[in-house]
Amino acid sequence: MTMELDVFVGNTTIMDEEVYQLWLDGYTVNDAVKVRMDGGVMEECEASADVLLSDTMDQYRTFQMCERLLHSPSKLGNQLLFQIPPHRQAMLIERYYTFDDAFVREVLGKKLSKGTKKDLDDIGAKTGVTLKSCRRQFDNFKRVFKVVEELKGPLVENIRHHFLLSDKLARDYAAIVFFANNRFETGKRKLQYLTFQDFAFCAGQLISNWTVGAVGEPADHQRSFRFYMDVDLDKEFLQELKELKVLITDKDLLDQHKSLVCTALRGKTKAFNEMETNFKNLSRGLVNIAAKLTNTKDVRDFFIDLVEKFIEPCRSDRWTAADIRLYLTHYNNSAHILDTFKHQVVWDRYMGVVKSCIFKMYHD
Repeated sequence: MTMELDVFVGNTTIMDEEVYQLWLDGYTVNDAVKVRMDGGVMEECEASADVLLSDTMDQYRTFQMCERLLHSPSKLGNQLLFQIPPHRQAMLIERYYTFDDAFVREVLGKKLSKGTKKDLDDIGAKTGVTLKSCRRQFDNFKRVFKVVEELKGPLVENIRHHFLLSDKLARDYAAIVFFANNRFETGKRKLQYLTFQDFAFCAGQLISNWTVGAVGEPADHQRSFRFYMDVDLDKEFLQELKELKVLITDKDLLDQHKSLVCTALRGKTKAFNEMETNFKNLSRGLVNIAAKLTNTKDVRDFFIDLVEKFIEPCRSDRWTAADIRLYLTHYNNSAHILDTFKHQVVWDRYMGVVKSCIFKMYHD
Protein backbone atom coordinates (compact mmCIF):
# COMPACT_ATOMS: atom_id res chain seq x y z
CA MET A 1 0.00 0.00 0.00
CA THR A 2 1.45 3.33 -1.05
CA MET A 3 1.16 6.43 1.17
CA GLU A 4 1.90 10.00 0.20
CA LEU A 5 3.20 12.37 2.86
CA ASP A 6 3.93 16.07 2.64
CA VAL A 7 7.03 16.76 4.72
CA PHE A 8 8.35 20.17 5.62
CA VAL A 9 11.87 20.44 7.02
CA GLY A 10 13.17 23.62 8.59
CA ASN A 11 15.89 24.56 11.02
CA THR A 12 14.51 27.78 12.45
CA THR A 13 13.74 27.38 16.16
CA ILE A 14 10.06 28.15 16.71
CA MET A 15 9.32 30.24 19.78
CA ASP A 16 5.95 31.57 20.85
CA GLU A 17 6.32 35.01 22.44
CA GLU A 18 3.31 34.49 24.70
CA VAL A 19 4.69 31.20 26.02
CA TYR A 20 8.10 32.80 26.49
CA GLN A 21 6.53 35.53 28.62
CA LEU A 22 4.71 32.93 30.70
CA TRP A 23 8.01 31.14 31.25
CA LEU A 24 9.71 34.39 32.24
CA ASP A 25 6.86 35.20 34.62
CA GLY A 26 7.49 31.93 36.45
CA TYR A 27 4.38 30.00 35.42
CA THR A 28 4.56 26.21 35.63
CA VAL A 29 3.84 24.25 32.45
CA ASN A 30 0.35 23.36 33.66
CA ASP A 31 -0.45 26.95 34.65
CA ALA A 32 0.86 28.17 31.31
CA VAL A 33 -1.36 25.66 29.48
CA LYS A 34 -4.38 26.91 31.44
CA VAL A 35 -3.59 30.53 30.52
CA ARG A 36 -3.25 29.56 26.86
CA MET A 37 -6.52 27.63 26.93
CA ASP A 38 -8.32 30.55 28.58
CA GLY A 39 -6.92 32.78 25.85
CA GLY A 40 -8.62 30.68 23.16
CA VAL A 41 -5.52 29.20 21.53
CA MET A 42 -7.16 25.77 21.17
CA GLU A 43 -9.96 27.20 19.06
CA GLU A 44 -7.54 29.31 17.00
CA CYS A 45 -5.25 26.39 16.22
CA GLU A 46 -7.84 23.61 16.35
CA ALA A 47 -5.57 21.76 18.76
CA SER A 48 -6.37 19.29 21.51
CA ALA A 49 -5.39 19.75 25.16
CA ASP A 50 -2.70 17.07 24.76
CA VAL A 51 -1.16 18.85 21.79
CA LEU A 52 -1.22 22.15 23.68
CA LEU A 53 0.48 20.55 26.69
CA SER A 54 3.11 18.92 24.47
CA ASP A 55 3.79 22.22 22.64
CA THR A 56 4.12 24.15 25.89
CA MET A 57 6.49 21.57 27.40
CA ASP A 58 8.58 21.59 24.24
CA GLN A 59 8.90 25.36 24.25
CA TYR A 60 9.72 25.43 27.96
CA ARG A 61 12.57 22.98 27.30
CA THR A 62 13.85 25.20 24.51
CA PHE A 63 13.79 28.28 26.73
CA GLN A 64 15.59 26.43 29.52
CA MET A 65 18.32 25.35 27.11
CA CYS A 66 18.64 28.93 25.82
CA GLU A 67 18.86 30.41 29.31
CA ARG A 68 22.58 29.80 29.78
CA LEU A 69 23.20 31.69 26.51
CA LEU A 70 21.05 34.58 27.71
CA HIS A 71 23.38 35.00 30.68
CA SER A 72 25.99 36.11 28.13
CA PRO A 73 23.83 37.51 25.31
CA SER A 74 26.66 37.82 22.78
CA LYS A 75 26.91 34.01 22.79
CA LEU A 76 23.36 33.73 21.50
CA GLY A 77 24.38 35.11 18.11
CA ASN A 78 27.50 32.94 17.85
CA GLN A 79 26.08 29.52 18.74
CA LEU A 80 24.86 26.99 16.16
CA LEU A 81 22.49 24.85 18.23
CA PHE A 82 19.50 27.17 17.81
CA GLN A 83 18.77 28.89 14.52
CA ILE A 84 17.19 32.10 15.76
CA PRO A 85 16.81 35.15 13.49
CA PRO A 86 18.50 38.35 14.78
CA HIS A 87 15.22 40.13 15.53
CA ARG A 88 14.11 37.12 17.59
CA GLN A 89 17.41 37.09 19.45
CA ALA A 90 16.91 40.77 20.35
CA MET A 91 13.42 40.01 21.64
CA LEU A 92 14.62 37.07 23.75
CA ILE A 93 17.40 39.14 25.33
CA GLU A 94 15.34 42.27 25.95
CA ARG A 95 12.50 40.36 27.57
CA TYR A 96 14.84 38.19 29.65
CA TYR A 97 16.42 41.27 31.19
CA THR A 98 13.18 43.24 31.54
CA PHE A 99 12.08 43.54 35.16
CA ASP A 100 9.01 44.47 37.17
CA ASP A 101 9.11 48.02 38.53
CA ALA A 102 7.38 46.85 41.72
CA PHE A 103 10.11 44.26 42.30
CA VAL A 104 13.10 46.47 41.59
CA ARG A 105 11.62 49.18 43.82
CA GLU A 106 11.90 46.75 46.75
CA VAL A 107 15.58 45.91 46.18
CA LEU A 108 16.82 49.28 44.88
CA GLY A 109 19.83 50.48 46.85
CA LYS A 110 20.27 47.19 48.69
CA LYS A 111 23.39 45.11 48.50
CA LEU A 112 23.06 42.48 45.76
CA SER A 113 24.05 39.66 48.11
CA LYS A 114 22.78 36.35 49.45
CA GLY A 115 21.23 38.22 52.36
CA THR A 116 18.93 40.16 50.06
CA LYS A 117 18.23 37.07 47.99
CA LYS A 118 16.85 35.35 51.11
CA ASP A 119 14.17 38.05 51.27
CA LEU A 120 12.83 37.28 47.79
CA ASP A 121 9.99 35.14 49.17
CA ASP A 122 8.64 38.10 51.12
CA ILE A 123 9.23 40.52 48.25
CA GLY A 124 7.41 38.20 45.86
CA ALA A 125 4.44 37.96 48.20
CA LYS A 126 4.35 41.73 48.61
CA THR A 127 4.63 42.58 44.91
CA GLY A 128 2.71 39.68 43.39
CA VAL A 129 5.75 38.58 41.36
CA THR A 130 6.41 34.82 41.37
CA LEU A 131 9.48 33.63 43.27
CA LYS A 132 11.01 32.19 40.10
CA SER A 133 10.67 35.54 38.33
CA CYS A 134 12.06 37.37 41.39
CA ARG A 135 15.13 35.13 41.32
CA ARG A 136 15.65 35.68 37.59
CA GLN A 137 15.42 39.44 37.97
CA PHE A 138 17.67 39.54 41.04
CA ASP A 139 20.27 37.30 39.37
CA ASN A 140 20.19 39.57 36.31
CA PHE A 141 20.87 42.64 38.48
CA LYS A 142 23.74 40.84 40.17
CA ARG A 143 25.15 39.56 36.87
CA VAL A 144 25.15 42.99 35.24
CA PHE A 145 26.71 44.55 38.35
CA LYS A 146 29.54 41.99 38.40
CA VAL A 147 30.32 42.41 34.71
CA VAL A 148 30.46 46.21 34.69
CA GLU A 149 32.17 46.40 38.08
CA GLU A 150 35.57 45.81 36.52
CA LEU A 151 35.07 47.76 33.32
CA LYS A 152 36.27 51.27 32.59
CA GLY A 153 34.23 53.72 30.58
CA PRO A 154 30.64 54.97 30.48
CA LEU A 155 28.31 52.74 32.48
CA VAL A 156 25.31 52.83 30.14
CA GLU A 157 27.44 52.09 27.09
CA ASN A 158 29.17 49.19 28.84
CA ILE A 159 25.83 47.63 29.79
CA ARG A 160 24.41 48.14 26.31
CA HIS A 161 27.52 46.65 24.68
CA HIS A 162 27.94 43.60 26.90
CA PHE A 163 24.27 42.70 27.31
CA LEU A 164 22.88 43.94 23.97
CA LEU A 165 20.05 45.83 25.63
CA SER A 166 18.03 48.75 24.32
CA ASP A 167 19.14 52.21 25.40
CA LYS A 168 16.18 52.60 27.78
CA LEU A 169 16.74 49.27 29.50
CA ALA A 170 20.51 49.84 29.70
CA ARG A 171 19.86 53.18 31.43
CA ASP A 172 17.53 51.50 33.90
CA TYR A 173 20.19 48.91 34.69
CA ALA A 174 22.75 51.70 35.09
CA ALA A 175 20.48 53.22 37.74
CA ILE A 176 20.23 49.87 39.54
CA VAL A 177 24.02 49.39 39.48
CA PHE A 178 24.61 52.98 40.60
CA PHE A 179 22.21 52.67 43.53
CA ALA A 180 23.63 49.29 44.57
CA ASN A 181 27.18 50.63 44.42
CA ASN A 182 26.44 53.73 46.51
CA ARG A 183 23.81 52.04 48.71
CA PHE A 184 21.35 54.94 48.57
CA GLU A 185 18.50 54.62 51.07
CA THR A 186 15.20 54.15 49.24
CA GLY A 187 13.18 52.04 51.64
CA LYS A 188 12.19 54.57 54.31
CA ARG A 189 8.48 55.25 54.69
CA LYS A 190 8.87 58.88 53.58
CA LEU A 191 10.30 57.69 50.27
CA GLN A 192 7.64 55.09 49.49
CA TYR A 193 5.69 57.47 47.25
CA LEU A 194 8.62 57.59 44.82
CA THR A 195 8.63 55.10 41.95
CA PHE A 196 11.59 53.29 40.45
CA GLN A 197 11.43 55.62 37.44
CA ASP A 198 11.65 58.64 39.77
CA PHE A 199 14.86 57.22 41.24
CA ALA A 200 16.16 56.13 37.83
CA PHE A 201 15.80 59.70 36.56
CA CYS A 202 17.71 61.01 39.59
CA ALA A 203 20.40 58.35 39.09
CA GLY A 204 20.86 59.59 35.54
CA GLN A 205 21.36 63.14 36.84
CA LEU A 206 23.89 62.03 39.44
CA ILE A 207 25.79 59.84 36.98
CA SER A 208 25.93 62.62 34.38
CA ASN A 209 27.05 65.36 36.78
CA TRP A 210 28.57 64.09 40.02
CA THR A 211 30.72 61.12 39.02
CA VAL A 212 34.35 61.21 37.98
CA GLY A 213 33.33 60.34 34.44
CA ALA A 214 31.12 63.44 34.29
CA VAL A 215 34.18 65.69 34.09
CA GLY A 216 36.31 63.67 31.70
CA GLU A 217 39.33 61.45 32.35
CA PRO A 218 40.22 61.03 36.02
CA ALA A 219 43.51 62.07 37.50
CA ASP A 220 46.06 59.29 38.04
CA HIS A 221 45.41 59.14 41.78
CA GLN A 222 41.72 58.49 41.12
CA ARG A 223 42.34 55.44 38.96
CA SER A 224 41.81 52.03 40.52
CA PHE A 225 41.21 48.43 39.53
CA ARG A 226 37.49 49.15 39.78
CA PHE A 227 35.67 51.16 37.16
CA TYR A 228 36.17 54.87 37.61
CA MET A 229 33.52 56.39 35.42
CA ASP A 230 29.82 56.83 36.04
CA VAL A 231 29.44 54.77 39.22
CA ASP A 232 31.80 56.25 41.79
CA LEU A 233 31.00 59.78 42.94
CA ASP A 234 33.73 62.37 42.38
CA LYS A 235 35.34 62.67 45.83
CA GLU A 236 37.13 65.91 44.97
CA PHE A 237 33.83 67.49 44.01
CA LEU A 238 32.21 66.28 47.24
CA GLN A 239 35.05 67.91 49.19
CA GLU A 240 34.58 71.16 47.28
CA LEU A 241 30.91 71.23 48.31
CA LYS A 242 32.01 72.20 51.82
CA GLU A 243 32.91 75.62 50.40
CA LEU A 244 29.21 76.30 49.84
CA LYS A 245 28.63 76.61 53.58
CA VAL A 246 29.66 80.24 53.33
CA LEU A 247 26.18 80.89 51.91
CA ILE A 248 24.65 80.15 55.32
CA THR A 249 27.50 80.88 57.76
CA ASP A 250 28.15 84.40 56.47
CA LYS A 251 25.15 86.38 57.75
CA ASP A 252 25.60 89.22 55.26
CA LEU A 253 25.77 86.77 52.37
CA LEU A 254 22.70 84.89 53.62
CA ASP A 255 20.72 88.13 53.95
CA GLN A 256 21.86 89.34 50.52
CA HIS A 257 20.93 86.01 48.92
CA LYS A 258 17.48 86.15 50.55
CA SER A 259 16.94 89.73 49.39
CA LEU A 260 17.83 88.89 45.78
CA VAL A 261 15.58 85.83 45.68
CA CYS A 262 12.61 87.54 47.32
CA THR A 263 12.89 90.57 45.04
CA ALA A 264 12.75 88.24 42.02
CA LEU A 265 9.78 86.29 43.43
CA ARG A 266 7.59 89.11 44.71
CA GLY A 267 4.25 89.25 42.89
CA LYS A 268 4.87 86.01 40.96
CA THR A 269 3.34 83.43 43.29
CA LYS A 270 0.69 83.06 45.97
CA ALA A 271 3.24 81.26 48.14
CA PHE A 272 5.52 84.32 48.35
CA ASN A 273 4.99 84.93 52.08
CA GLU A 274 5.92 81.33 52.92
CA MET A 275 8.95 81.51 50.61
CA GLU A 276 10.16 84.67 52.31
CA THR A 277 9.53 83.33 55.83
CA ASN A 278 11.19 79.95 55.23
CA PHE A 279 14.06 81.09 53.01
CA LYS A 280 16.82 80.73 55.59
CA ASN A 281 15.65 77.31 56.82
CA LEU A 282 15.31 75.99 53.27
CA SER A 283 18.70 77.39 52.26
CA ARG A 284 20.37 75.91 55.33
CA GLY A 285 18.77 72.58 54.50
CA LEU A 286 20.05 72.47 50.91
CA VAL A 287 23.54 73.77 51.75
CA ASN A 288 23.97 71.43 54.72
CA ILE A 289 23.05 68.46 52.52
CA ALA A 290 25.88 69.49 50.19
CA ALA A 291 28.40 70.03 52.96
CA LYS A 292 27.82 66.58 54.47
CA LEU A 293 28.19 64.53 51.29
CA THR A 294 31.80 63.65 52.14
CA ASN A 295 30.39 61.17 54.66
CA THR A 296 29.26 57.81 53.29
CA LYS A 297 26.16 57.70 55.50
CA ASP A 298 25.06 61.15 54.33
CA VAL A 299 25.52 60.11 50.70
CA ARG A 300 23.23 57.15 51.40
CA ASP A 301 20.68 59.50 53.00
CA PHE A 302 20.74 62.00 50.12
CA PHE A 303 17.14 61.35 49.03
CA ILE A 304 15.65 61.19 52.50
CA ASP A 305 17.44 64.47 53.29
CA LEU A 306 15.96 66.16 50.23
CA VAL A 307 12.50 65.05 51.35
CA GLU A 308 12.90 66.03 54.98
CA LYS A 309 14.85 69.27 54.56
CA PHE A 310 13.11 70.70 51.51
CA ILE A 311 10.20 68.78 49.99
CA GLU A 312 8.19 68.21 53.18
CA PRO A 313 8.41 71.85 54.39
CA CYS A 314 7.28 73.06 50.95
CA ARG A 315 4.51 70.52 50.79
CA SER A 316 3.23 71.54 54.24
CA ASP A 317 2.97 75.13 52.96
CA ARG A 318 1.04 73.85 49.91
CA TRP A 319 3.58 74.90 47.29
CA THR A 320 2.71 73.73 43.80
CA ALA A 321 5.23 72.11 41.46
CA ALA A 322 5.31 75.44 39.60
CA ASP A 323 6.16 77.22 42.87
CA ILE A 324 9.04 74.80 43.45
CA ARG A 325 10.40 75.37 39.97
CA LEU A 326 10.11 79.15 40.28
CA TYR A 327 11.73 79.25 43.71
CA LEU A 328 14.68 76.97 42.91
CA THR A 329 15.37 78.71 39.61
CA HIS A 330 15.74 82.09 41.31
CA TYR A 331 17.50 80.56 44.32
CA ASN A 332 20.12 79.06 42.03
CA ASN A 333 20.52 82.03 39.70
CA SER A 334 20.72 84.66 42.46
CA ALA A 335 23.90 83.09 43.85
CA HIS A 336 25.71 84.28 40.72
CA ILE A 337 24.99 87.90 41.62
CA LEU A 338 26.48 87.69 45.12
CA ASP A 339 29.63 89.80 45.12
CA THR A 340 31.74 87.76 47.54
CA PHE A 341 30.58 84.29 46.53
CA LYS A 342 33.37 82.66 44.50
CA HIS A 343 32.17 79.09 44.06
CA GLN A 344 29.73 79.39 41.17
CA VAL A 345 31.06 76.39 39.23
CA VAL A 346 30.67 74.02 42.19
CA TRP A 347 27.33 75.64 43.03
CA ASP A 348 25.95 75.07 39.54
CA ARG A 349 27.17 71.48 39.46
CA TYR A 350 25.48 70.82 42.79
CA MET A 351 22.27 72.75 42.26
CA GLY A 352 21.76 71.49 38.72
CA VAL A 353 21.31 67.96 40.07
CA VAL A 354 19.41 68.99 43.20
CA LYS A 355 16.92 71.04 41.20
CA SER A 356 16.29 68.23 38.72
CA CYS A 357 15.84 65.66 41.47
CA ILE A 358 13.48 67.83 43.49
CA PHE A 359 11.42 68.65 40.40
CA LYS A 360 11.06 64.91 39.80
CA MET A 361 10.43 64.01 43.44
CA TYR A 362 7.91 66.76 44.20
CA HIS A 363 4.50 65.33 43.48
CA ASP A 364 1.64 67.83 43.91
